[in-house]
Amino acid sequence: MITPATLEDVSSLTRLINSAYRGESSKKGWTTEANLLSGSRTNEAEIQQIITNPKHTMLKFTEKDSILACVLLIEKETKLYLGMLTVSPELQNSGIGKKLLAAAEIHAQKLGLNRIVMTVISIRKELIDWYKRHGYEDTGAREAFPVSDIHIPIIEEQLDFMVLEKRL
Repeated sequence: MITPATLEDVSSLTRLINSAYRGESSKKGWTTEANLLSGSRTNEAEIQQIITNPKHTMLKFTEKDSILACVLLIEKETKLYLGMLTVSPELQNSGIGKKLLAAAEIHAQKLGLNRIVMTVISIRKELIDWYKRHGYEDTGAREAFPVSDIHIPIIEEQLDFMVLEKRL
């Protein structure tokens, strides 16, 4: 079931997102960033800020009272920004990610928005290819990768974001 996340979900969402992006647990899935970055992907303070911001919607996919996946949707002028698409590493390739992408499209349409944009680390070819198979296109735009106590590169290569967009 896909529903909006609440403040009660902050701890579970933080654990899920960190387990899918960083550390040993993330290596069970194909979307890991563990070979690129160390540290956490997010923290409870960030997730709490996301959930309490009226321009943000965090959708969660639950089964048997367990949060198995989520996606962040942010209303930005004439577009919907999609980020933090997360599926538990053990369940990747099960179709849950596709369901969340479809829910994002419905959300955008309800807001009267006809484009979804996202940023993906530009060297993550397999992930970019997955989004392209789902209708997203490279806009040609690039954004600097933020370095902070949360985002710590462990490779020599300079990281940046590729901006992808899908017209609905």
